[in-house]
Amino acid sequence: MPVNRLLLIGYGNPGRGDDGLGPALAQAMSDLFPDLTVDIDYQLTVDHAALIAAHDTVIFADAMIGLTDPYQFAPVTGTPETLGSHQVSPQAAMSLAQLLFGQRPQAWTLAISGNDFDQLHEGLSPGATANLAQTVAFLRDWILRQQNDSQTALG
Repeated sequence: MPVNRLLLIGYGNPGRGDDGLGPALAQAMSDLFPDLTVDIDYQLTVDHAALIAAHDTVIFADAMIGLTDPYQFAPVTGTPETLGSHQVSPQAAMSLAQLLFGQRPQAWTLAISGNDFDQLHEGLSPGATANLAQTVAFLRDWILRQQNDSQTALG
């Protein structure tokens, strides 16, 4: 059994331009790390709670407009303001995993900067493509460090 079961949830709508950054990141990481658990979806739902509870670390990847940096990586903190079945935040998904399954893994959000959300079309803008490349490089290195730290802990 792996020391640190890592889950990457990439969500967004690839049919809305840069909103597809989360799924694009998840696919790229799946290609780099075939053993990584990856879930690609249009949005977070209450159904993600069971998958979250089965892992030690969870990364929620989504597009974001208005970032000054190519990406933003931050721990999931706090509790959800509301809990609904049609709009689930990372905080809500984590709270559901705790409530329903008694598990609250370490969790991070990874917001990727995008600009083109207005048109219905497949494909990322040039700026989003560049931001995705930087995010892939960051997350690849982060995962490799986590794997190395887990191996060192085994001693």
